[in-house]
Amino acid sequence: MGNVITWWGHATCTVEDSGVRVLTDPLFARRLAHLRRRRGDVPPPEAAVADAVLVSHLHSDHLHLPSLAKLAPGTRLIVPRGAVRAVPGLRRLDAVRRAGGLRITEVDAGDEVVIGPLRVRAVPAHHDGRRLPVGPQRSPALGYVITGERRTYFAGDTGLFDEMADVVGPVDMALLPVGGWGPHLGHGHLNADRAAEALARLGPGAAVPVHYGTFWPIGLDGVRPHEFHSPGDEFVRQAARRAPAVAVHRLRHGESVRPGAAL
Repeated sequence: MGNVITWWGHATCTVEDSGVRVLTDPLFARRLAHLRRRRGDVPPPEAAVADAVLVSHLHSDHLHLPSLAKLAPGTRLIVPRGAVRAVPGLRRLDAVRRAGGLRITEVDAGDEVVIGPLRVRAVPAHHDGRRLPVGPQRSPALGYVITGERRTYFAGDTGLFDEMADVVGPVDMALLPVGGWGPHLGHGHLNADRAAEALARLGPGAAVPVHYGTFWPIGLDGVRPHEFHSPGDEFVRQAARRAPAVAVHRLRHGESVRPGAAL
């Protein structure tokens, strides 16, 4: 059956493994608050077809309620511990779909969820996972390791941290954020350089850069535009220098890659 990775833009990817479709941080919107989609079309309806959805943290460009509402009844939704309490709209979505609707599971780092032949393990991320700008309830930011025929690491949003390789463990594919949605990256993010260093520490067989080149603040098209356009190419260059054994696939929006068989 193989393993296929599709990047839909921002942090939204479909991981197909062992006949199961796992969707990450779905964001199916042309505009979000002060951000607009500058590159790539809004993902087509088939992008919302998934057996399970992984949400890395509660920021609205990762836990996007209108996008979650597009999921089919019965979809498994995996969110950080405390998400349902912290996000009232998620509670309402759960209540509306309760009769055979979305099945929400909250997890902490270290927890595992079985989805058919796949195992999904939550791992730590160094990022502020709160729902902003409101909601004092804290909820962890997470990454996930999806294990089936291959081991795929979806990092969510994270900064570089010393224990990253140890907590993630051996992986075949890494989906790493390499940029952001504005002229400046705040604390708890990877830029292209730090993402290449993470790649060197993790040592996967392949990688796909994500979380760049999709959304940008309205009216700031001319402000540091290289921060929007360049992170993917810069990550490819930095990865070739720091982790030359890793095959890096810089995908276009909606493009898929089928990496080699599991090691």
